[in-house]
Amino acid sequence: MANPFPPGTKLPNHLAIIPDGNRRWAKIHHLPSFVGHQKGFQVLLQMAKQARKWGIHTVTFWGFSTENWQRSKEEVKYLMELEEATIKKYLPEFQKDKVRIIHLGRKDRIPLSFQKTLEKAEKETVLNQKHVLNIAVDYGGRDELLRAITRIKNLKFKIKNLNEEKFSEFLDTRDQPYPNPDLLVRTSGEMRTSGLLPWQMAYTEFVFIKKYLPDCSIEDLKQAILEYSHRQRRFGGN
Repeated sequence: MANPFPPGTKLPNHLAIIPDGNRRWAKIHHLPSFVGHQKGFQVLLQMAKQARKWGIHTVTFWGFSTENWQRSKEEVKYLMELEEATIKKYLPEFQKDKVRIIHLGRKDRIPLSFQKTLEKAEKETVLNQKHVLNIAVDYGGRDELLRAITRIKNLKFKIKNLNEEKFSEFLDTRDQPYPNPDLLVRTSGEMRTSGLLPWQMAYTEFVFIKKYLPDCSIEDLKQAILEYSHRQRRFGGN
């Protein structure tokens, strides 16, 4: 399925995904929550890989939010280990596909082993330019803005005439060719962004898929992109 889209289809340069519904999927199937997370993560990786094959430059997915620390210690531990193991497993593939890995969020609160894995992936892929994969772990939109403001406050020099462009240089998506998502896809039927990239998503188009993530397919992603392609984006202009 190299290019299943009709001629003239406009692909997003940056696709953001909020993968939702793993636990609810597990519950209705009378399975432990970790099975839902495992199944959902497989679907998410398939979507990210297919997006690259279609020619989408940047994919962002939310792996763990700042609010997710409120979950049980067992579930948090499992999620951290699952994501760390996945990065280790697929790092050679990311290198082959010329994917740059960028972590969005905080590193100081995640397990040291996972922190080192993320740092290693970022360092080893920093020169890759064909694609970007943003992995949001311990990420919160308000937290990102507060961290950006703190960076500015801690500068040894004062920024004159701070504007939107200069402020963007202190966000987690700084130095990226396409920092602002064109399309956000959220699964499970929830119709909100939950604070993902609030600064960057001022003009993002939203598509909400009713299915829980483990039940989603590449076809669902394709339909979301087709819906996005049919929309007219004016960015506040004509």
